[in-house]
Amino acid sequence: MNEVSRRQFLKMAAALALAMSWPGTALARMAGGLEELASGNAPLLWLQGQACSGCSISFLDSVYPDPATVLTKYVSLAFHPVISAATGDLAMATIQQVASAGQEILVIEGAIPQAMPEACRVGDQAFADLVATAARSAGKIVALGTCASFGGIPCAAPNPTGAVTVGQFLAGAGITTPVINLPGCPAHPDWLVGTLLHLLGSVDLKLDDQGRPELFYGSVIHARCPHYYEYEQEAFAQKFGDEGCMFKLGCLGIRTNADCPTRRWNGKTSWCVEAGAPCIGCARPEFVRDAGFPLFRIDEAAD
Repeated sequence: MNEVSRRQFLKMAAALALAMSWPGTALARMAGGLEELASGNAPLLWLQGQACSGCSISFLDSVYPDPATVLTKYVSLAFHPVISAATGDLAMATIQQVASAGQEILVIEGAIPQAMPEACRVGDQAFADLVATAARSAGKIVALGTCASFGGIPCAAPNPTGAVTVGQFLAGAGITTPVINLPGCPAHPDWLVGTLLHLLGSVDLKLDDQGRPELFYGSVIHARCPHYYEYEQEAFAQKFGDEGCMFKLGCLGIRTNADCPTRRWNGKTSWCVEAGAPCIGCARPEFVRDAGFPLFRIDEAAD
């Protein structure tokens, strides 16, 4: 672990506070969270089930802090299925060691094949069994991405594996540790880093009735959309490439909770609507999972 001075921690915390739109009063507590992450006292165990690795890739595309900084200075990463160097017996031993020690931060990416355990295995162990073991001793549990939070593609009909969300699986296993849901396909890297800092810096993290941090999911995309005024004036685009609000082209921002318009993606370069595409509602509970939830809603009367 690299040595990092208190001044460096505070500088990092200030930059993160600005990036995450947090008040200056959270600075000291955020620095404390960074120090806790770097201390190794709260190792991060990242497990991946039925998923495409999109949330892992999104995290690796974070700009500030960049992934190398997070993983080498601020997170005691015990295991990650994509980027960890450990493989085979060593990887399994590492997972078991961290789970046995307890109080780890458990990040789960992807849904869990409850009815078909053999559909997803880690080493020689069913993923569902591995999650149950790790979750029973975990200090904090984060469901990362829409598949883990709400089901997503793995839970879509006919769902041959009997895939369930992290929350559903843990409830069925009698594990009562609260789950923080970070939906999105993929989830924004800030949503994960910000959540970890809140948890470890003792900064109040208010959750809504679906277990999502209000800081990131507290308002609908439509409320902060740059086309909001055009919507109010009923200045709608009639085809892709037209000026105006894309409501009539299927934009689902009017009923999707996330802060994409202000947070933006790829180092605040852009986001879906700014790039000329309607919001497809990837952070919605019904996204892809429910046949009645369209990727693009071409319906002027939709709510």
